[in-house]
Amino acid sequence: MASSGQGPLTRLGRLLLDHRWGGQALICLQVSVLSGILLALQYNVAEPYYSTATIELVIPYGSFWRALHYYSSQGFLLLLFCHLAVVLWKGEHTYARPAWVRLTATVPVALLLMFTGYVLRGDATGEAAGAIAEHIARSIPVAGNFLNQLLFDVSASGARRIYANHLAGLVALGGFCAWPHLRRYTARWQDHLLLLMLLPALSILVAAPMEPDHVGLLHIGGPWFFLGLQELLRYLPVFWAGVAAPAAVIIALFALPDEKQGRRRWLLFICAWLAAYVVLSAISYWRI
Repeated sequence: MASSGQGPLTRLGRLLLDHRWGGQALICLQVSVLSGILLALQYNVAEPYYSTATIELVIPYGSFWRALHYYSSQGFLLLLFCHLAVVLWKGEHTYARPAWVRLTATVPVALLLMFTGYVLRGDATGEAAGAIAEHIARSIPVAGNFLNQLLFDVSASGARRIYANHLAGLVALGGFCAWPHLRRYTARWQDHLLLLMLLPALSILVAAPMEPDHVGLLHIGGPWFFLGLQELLRYLPVFWAGVAAPAAVIIALFALPDEKQGRRRWLLFICAWLAAYVVLSAISYWRI
């Protein structure tokens, strides 16, 4: 009778907590890097949109490789979030503060890596995202212009700076942040065969998004993880919406682990921030 107390929800929760989210995220990242190398061989940074369209229409199996890169990248980001959520829920991490900050810095780096990938498409979403990102970077006092030139610089150099960061700069930074963790935990491809079958199947059945200019539209939605920030920009000054608000949740994440009481406050703040961001994202999505 005692064992009957574990209902379906309890078993589902245990299954989710024990799932190998981190290993699957790493597999998706590896597939994304390999497919990205193939795409980079055909990409022309001087003509982003034309180059992307050419890959899809002219290069043999180009649409498949682009879709594989897109969906494996999306899978990596989503699974990384799941992995982080499970780690925080279990509360089993024993990292010192510098090691924890270095490791969790992979989250903003991964978001930037994904974001630059959208910009490199050169379509309506990519152009809008690049322009907004440059505007946000320039709103930072003192260091804004320097950070913009370092990360984006779309108006002056087109996609060249973003291309360099997407292929090398952000990859190297993310590798540096995650390296101690990757040395400790590995992922074998033979342990994730279902995922490795799902990604190619999805890439064959569903084309990666590609949006030409939306003539006459007053609102163009950016990447899905960017929609909440895009909506917040409608209500607050650029610095507070585009810099202070994202920085707040990143600082809260860096503040973990902490003593039990302080840790709980930071977690409540992160949950409240995420709930508000989901609402803003939904509002922005409905505008499209």
